[in-house]
Amino acid sequence: MAAYTRGMICVISMIERHGFLTTRGCVTVESKRYVRGLRRKPVRVLFPENETGKVIKAPQIQSDEPKIQRETRGRIISAATEHHEEKNSVRTRTDAQSATKHAFTVTKNEVDGLRYERASPGDKRLARLVSVARSRTFRDHQGKILLEGRRLICDALDAGAKPQTVFFSTVDRLRELPLDKLRRATLVKVKFEDIKLWSDVVAPQGVIAIFSRPDPSQLNFASKGHSVPLSLICDNIRDPGNLGTMLRCAAAAGCHNVLLTKGCVDVWEPKVLRAAMGAHFRLPIYPSLDWDDVENHLPKPVTVHVADSSGSPNRSREVEVNVSPEPSKAGDYGWVSTRPNRKNMEYEDYDSDSDSDEGLSLPRVDTKLYYDSWAQSPTALVIGGETHGLSLEAVQLAEKTDGHRLFIPVVPDVDSLNSAMAASILLFEGRKQLLKLLQTSGKKRQCKAERQFP
Repeated sequence: MAAYTRGMICVISMIERHGFLTTRGCVTVESKRYVRGLRRKPVRVLFPENETGKVIKAPQIQSDEPKIQRETRGRIISAATEHHEEKNSVRTRTDAQSATKHAFTVTKNEVDGLRYERASPGDKRLARLVSVARSRTFRDHQGKILLEGRRLICDALDAGAKPQTVFFSTVDRLRELPLDKLRRATLVKVKFEDIKLWSDVVAPQGVIAIFSRPDPSQLNFASKGHSVPLSLICDNIRDPGNLGTMLRCAAAAGCHNVLLTKGCVDVWEPKVLRAAMGAHFRLPIYPSLDWDDVENHLPKPVTVHVADSSGSPNRSREVEVNVSPEPSKAGDYGWVSTRPNRKNMEYEDYDSDSDSDEGLSLPRVDTKLYYDSWAQSPTALVIGGETHGLSLEAVQLAEKTDGHRLFIPVVPDVDSLNSAMAASILLFEGRKQLLKLLQTSGKKRQCKAERQFP
């Protein structure tokens, strides 16, 4: 029986191996030789002899899942895998393009190693620029000033002023500035049309900068070695053009410093800056001083002279014959106000010929022609405004230091000289006299030294 069974198994195995066809009605069915093979669950897989010792367990196959369903699931998984790989590839290309674009933007927004920004429409910093330019209160409160033009900005940077924000229209305009001194500043590129709208000049240069208001005692002045012991005191100068011109003359004459009393126009006003042509950064300028502070900024000893702006015919004849009048009231001068210079002088409007002048005696200060010897020691010159003239404190300081009223004679029927013109004449005359004095004293010391060491 056992032999018979084994024989039948061998016959069935041979039939399964070669395959056979069975006919059922009209349908021909081919037997599946691998059906039992699919149901087998191999326990282990043995590798060739060179990799013996490695045993890998075969994955479990769900026998109850049809083949078609497994193939469909495999195709879905394969398609999902391909889509994920394609998505990652697209993302990688996008990231690479973005990185390249960012690197190009950074390179484009750099000039000689300095990064700059591009102003967007409605940038608040642009509105702040206009506020700094037009509002004295804002400048005083924020401690900022506005400078426009390459030359003025370069002068400020050379003197050691600290820039905060620089607006420029083109990269070429920015390269005209000393870039090594703009490392800590914010650089903003704007359209030239916008700068043209903000600018007060007819032909803007395309560069505007906001600086911290500098401290005169901490700036480096290139012309300091050419200065003479001569100070300019501006008293009630209200016109921006006149003040800027006087500062420019003071810098050209080599003045030691410039002192501005309360009541003068703001020294950092744009019109003053344009008229001064960089004088703000060539000599120390101290604004908004009381008269007590004025004396503290002058050397000891010092002689203070005041400029006489009176040009009446009678006064001209008196000066030509060196007659010093002795007036008893301020109305006889015409060049001085009898009211003290208060702190709110810049908001006070008054008339120097009012009734309160009657019966008030002024300090007695002798008159002297401007070309006579009056600058023979450290000297200060006071120039008053054309509207209100000199303040009473200026005349008192001149009397206290044995100063004079310096008079510039003019032809009859001419009221007076412009205050800036008078300042230029007197400052250069004072410089000439001081240089002559220094040369004479130098020669005397040289001769004395030669006598001691023949």
